This record gives sequence, structure tokens and C-alpha cells, in this order.
Amino acid sequence: MNIRPMVLILFILIGLPAAVAHSYRLPQIGTYTRDQFQDYWYNHGAEISRFSLQQMRYGEIHEGDAVQVFVTEKMNPDTQVKADHPGTQDIAILKLNAVRKFFTGIYPYSIMTSIFAPVDVRNYPLPLKISSSTQEWCGHVYTQLNLSESEYRVRLHSYFEGEGDRDFKVQKAIPEDAVWTMIRLDPVRLPRGEFLMIPGTVYTRLVHRPVTVQKAVADISLTGEKSLEGNPLVIYEINLPEEQRTLRIYFEKDFPYRIQKWHETHRGLIGMGARVLTTSATRTHTIMDPYWKHHTNKDRRRLEALGLSAREMGSR
Repeated sequence: MNIRPMVLILFILIGLPAAVAHSYRLPQIGTYTRDQFQDYWYNHGAEISRFSLQQMRYGEIHEGDAVQVFVTEKMNPDTQVKADHPGTQDIAILKLNAVRKFFTGIYPYSIMTSIFAPVDVRNYPLPLKISSSTQEWCGHVYTQLNLSESEYRVRLHSYFEGEGDRDFKVQKAIPEDAVWTMIRLDPVRLPRGEFLMIPGTVYTRLVHRPVTVQKAVADISLTGEKSLEGNPLVIYEINLPEEQRTLRIYFEKDFPYRIQKWHETHRGLIGMGARVLTTSATRTHTIMDPYWKHHTNKDRRRLEALGLSAREMGSR
């Protein structure tokens, strides 16, 4: 039986670009059972990981912290918001809240991206919603993408006059932000070869680029490196030629596919150091914790298990 045409048909049926099926053979990535998934994601709270961050900004590298919080919840698919009183119409979501905090000179940056990805990747292969915000002393910027049948609705609010308050649509393509949850849910489905992608919301805001659909080229390869837990890693590499930018994400080849580190390289803006710089982050701590129950002053000691202090970056 010729498998590749069947794979191509499958990708077309679920609404992803046909080019995703290009070069379908993967390094041997482990599978998991329903019970394994249920036990890991539903019985231990959220997975919270701290990363040592080196963030490129203004032609320099700035030290900081990144935190990724993966947690399951129910979402109303019609309103695309968390269900206050979950019912049969709601769907299971794996949500990622990805936070970065760092200083540039005397003022701090706080960045957060939320990706709402359905657990049922066969019927819902793309995130229903992505939101991203950036706060610093000059002001704040907020971007949100909501999925419809054939497009993403984009709403952008910014303190920059040239970006302003905008509401527009882009054709349905794979958002770069979706890659992080794809890795955790089913890395075999990661797009490979040449395909269309919506660049990441953090990247587009920091370099003041429009939210558009662009050509991307990606592949997965093996590496001899190991995760914090000593497990073998694979690399997912995305190249965006129009942006002169490459993103490499290192993750465990077996379930639960924890992300160990990432490198993001691109050429800086003219006037701000037009040279190649790399943002990098390496995972140093991971805990499973129902953090929403731990909101008192005495609970702050739990931050030590993440390598953070109550003031997070107060010592930097």
C-alpha cells in the first residue's frame, strides 16, 4: 500500500495545506496511549517549566526568565472562551501560557502568549485562539487571532500610531505559535517541507512586522542531546526566508515531549544593530502543580522549585 497519498488526502481533509505532507517520514518519535495522556495531563495539575532566557532586543542580548504553563481546560467552541460551566458542547483544550520577562536598560518587558489548542487534533488541527500581549514602560500591545472555517480574524491594539487599533483577516494557515502545542499533543503532525505559516505573534510585535501568511520550510532531525530528565531530544527547525529567521525547538522524542530549549535567530533591524542575533532559552526546572490553588503568601515558597523568587527578576 502506498501510504504517502493517503497521508496527503488526510491533511487536505482536515484543512491543513497539502505541502504539510511533504517529506512525511520522521525520526522515530514515540507514541503514547490514551491512559498515559490522561494520567499526565489530567491528574497532576499544570506542567510549569522555567527557562533561563537570553532575549535579543535593540541589538543586544538581555538575560531574563521564561515560564511555560501547559494546562488542560474546557472551551466553548462558539465563543472561543473558557467555559465557566463546562457542558457537552464544550471541547477539551491544551492551553499554553508562555511568559517572558527581561530588562532592557532600566525598564522591564513582560510578554505573554496564550495558545488554545484542542486535544482532539484530528477534528481540530489548529488552535481556536491565540492571544499575545507585550507590556513595557513605553506602553502595551495586544494581538488576538480567532479561527473561523477559512481564516483567522486578527485584532491588534497598539500604542504605536502606525499599528493602531486594527481588525482584519488572514487566510487560514499554520500559526507559528501553534507549533508549541502541536509538539505536546502529536509531534508527528508537525508540518515539514514547504508550507504556509503565520509568523509568531511575539516576533511580529517586537520587530513591528504585519501579521501575514508567509512561506516557511521546516524539518525534524535527531540530536545526541538529552533533556533535563536525561531523555533523547529531537530538533524541529523552521525557516522563514522572508524574515531571514530560523526557529529551532528541542523536545523529547518520547511522550510527554517536554520542550528543553529553543533558539530563534534573525537579522536585527536597521538602526538597531542590523546583525544576526539569537534569542535562546534552556529549561532549568519543571513541576506539576495545580497552581490556581496556591495563591497565598505562604505558597510563594513553591517558586523555589521553579528556580524563581517571589520578585521573579528582582536580583537581575
